Amino acid sequence: MQHIPVALDRCIALLAPAIELCESPIIVDATLGLGGHSKELLSRYPNLKIIGLDRDLSAISIARENLTEFGDRIVIVHAVYDEIAEVLSDMEITNVEGILFDLGVSSMQLDVAERGFAYSQDAPLDMRMDQSSGLTAGEILNTYTHQQLNRILWQYGEEKFAAKIAENIIKARSSNSLNSTKDLAEIVKNSIPAPARRTGGNPAKRTFQALRIEVNQELEVLKRAIPSAIEQLAVGGRLVVMAYQSLEDRIVKSAFAKVTESGTPRGLPVELPDRAAKFAFVIRGSESATEAEIEANPRAQSMRLRAIERIAA
Repeated sequence: MQHIPVALDRCIALLAPAIELCESPIIVDATLGLGGHSKELLSRYPNLKIIGLDRDLSAISIARENLTEFGDRIVIVHAVYDEIAEVLSDMEITNVEGILFDLGVSSMQLDVAERGFAYSQDAPLDMRMDQSSGLTAGEILNTYTHQQLNRILWQYGEEKFAAKIAENIIKARSSNSLNSTKDLAEIVKNSIPAPARRTGGNPAKRTFQALRIEVNQELEVLKRAIPSAIEQLAVGGRLVVMAYQSLEDRIVKSAFAKVTESGTPRGLPVELPDRAAKFAFVIRGSESATEAEIEANPRAQSMRLRAIERIAA
């Protein structure tokens, strides 16, 4: 299976100063996936140890095989990334030199039709990143009220026609004609006026995104994960995050802004030592992928990269 890690060289460059701080650095790959970023990091830094987290058991199985050459330098844990603190505590690790997040749905999850993430392929309505637990997209579509469906389509998909799509979902399930991703994509298409379907790509994109976020509770998990990850960094440690849609990026941006802001009252000529920010931006604002990378890896097109560093204990 071809796997092209997004912003590979840039992520390594951002983590490098933190890795080079000590003799036995530890990095957490909070979204291990197939292990592309971890493999390159382990190859370049022989003294590096990585703790890789993923909620997807299928991805973990592939990553184990891809990373087998590194032996005990890579520890893979089946966990969601808001469990970073618990995972590190269980391993008796007090802090780490770096943490990497590559958010959103992975290329593997999109490419395997039966996972139900892709609106372009007919498949069961699943969309769970962890297929060992949780509600499927089908269960949500068949049990949520009109109000609940409208809310997630509007809030997580920023879908203007959320109310109409929700209405037609309820009609379809009443007639037992909502059984697959193809059925859902067709319902969405028929709910959106023809002029609105002519721009912005596949009309089902926003609905599928919204359902995926709801199924996996992605935004709620992320709201817990970023502050927790920040607290696990050693002085000089760096947190690097790649987000692919505005809702995720907003959460990351807000969390970074909060910890990099000084607590010294405005107008004072000096920084109060006990009120100084403990974190600083490595990247001011965010970076996007280069044109060359987008051409080689279309998934990188919507990526926004942010990074901060702990500068004080």
